[in-house]
Amino acid sequence: MVAKFKKEMKNTHLILVPSMLPIHFKLFTPIFARNGYQLEVLSNETEQVREEGLSHVHNDTCYPALLVIGQMMDAIKSGQYDIDHIALAITQTGGGCRASNYLSLLRKALAMEGLEEKVPCISVNFSGLEKDSGLEFTPSLLLRVIYGLLYGDALMWLKNQVKPYEINAGDTDRVLDSFVEKLLLLFEQGGYRNTKKIYREMIEAFKQVPVDKSKKKIRVGIVGEIYMKYSPLGNGHLEDYLMREGFEPVLSGVMDFALYCLENGIIDYEYYHLNKKGQWLLKLGKQIILKIQRNFIRIIQEDGTFIAPDDFSEVIEDGKKFIDRGVKMGEGWLLTSEVVSLIKSGVTNVISAQPFGCLPNHIVAKGMVKKIKEEYPEANIVAIDYDPSASKVNQENRIRLLMANAKLSEQRKGQA
Repeated sequence: MVAKFKKEMKNTHLILVPSMLPIHFKLFTPIFARNGYQLEVLSNETEQVREEGLSHVHNDTCYPALLVIGQMMDAIKSGQYDIDHIALAITQTGGGCRASNYLSLLRKALAMEGLEEKVPCISVNFSGLEKDSGLEFTPSLLLRVIYGLLYGDALMWLKNQVKPYEINAGDTDRVLDSFVEKLLLLFEQGGYRNTKKIYREMIEAFKQVPVDKSKKKIRVGIVGEIYMKYSPLGNGHLEDYLMREGFEPVLSGVMDFALYCLENGIIDYEYYHLNKKGQWLLKLGKQIILKIQRNFIRIIQEDGTFIAPDDFSEVIEDGKKFIDRGVKMGEGWLLTSEVVSLIKSGVTNVISAQPFGCLPNHIVAKGMVKKIKEEYPEANIVAIDYDPSASKVNQENRIRLLMANAKLSEQRKGQA
């Protein structure tokens, strides 16, 4: 019999969470603590993590599953935690993605170590896959999580436009950490919903970092499977690597993926007449999130210091010429739309980070490159496969090829 996370365990158990969003998760730990949950985001990134993953998950299953389960099993075996008072949290997407099976894979890994009756697992999903996890998303908690995602996106967006140009190494990270502390106080005391004021203060904070923009760096977009796109453990700290090589990384916010999920619920009704009763809620959620995102876009544009992200409604429209919205497996139409949106906004160099063997992403990313290049010949797109047997040298060589092509293209523009 597998252990279940019960409501009363929130007072006695530490919940271990695999790493993925470095900035956002700094906000989540105190947000959940306010609701009585003790969270710890794992930071172990040694080679042993991959070895534990390979020991418990078949290497053909899914590289993100291998990493997150490997990270948890490595943490359990480290001796740092009381096995009788920990729980493991993992997401489940639903649909045809193999991430729907992460919970079963995690429980199988625990069973291999004889811990399935001791260590409870928590499924974080909104599709009814695991209805008795014991984790309660109250309206108050859910609201704070949504705002945490939105502010995390904004911080990530600004950080990537400042850090590549900072004169004094570490200044950007110090401003980032300072503003995170400020947000945590607002989440505790109230006032965190005053987005316009917070966004303006956020922009002003990053403007204080001394930068050298005498030479504009080439912008490189990062798209891909959601874990590989954002997780430093998954993509080998891709953002930092691009910055070290003299480029500026460009990543859309994770809330765009949430909007993609809401949009898919709307599409299900338009195409198949499903979810009729919940349509009003899906549309309301979409409108509220878009309104807050547009506040950020408008305030950035009014200030004029930084480049604003694309409006998600435009991202949806950008992809319609290339892919039908009914393509919803994995990152589906969103991935193609993001690539097109980046190119239209002037970011013609794009890295697609994907787990090897992830069929949906191979189709909607690598499979769409030819069609996109027919429309945008200047597009410089490279797909990087990640799996436990992939050589880091080979991955970096492919990225370096993209960099070389990007520099060559810039030189040609300068000579024209």
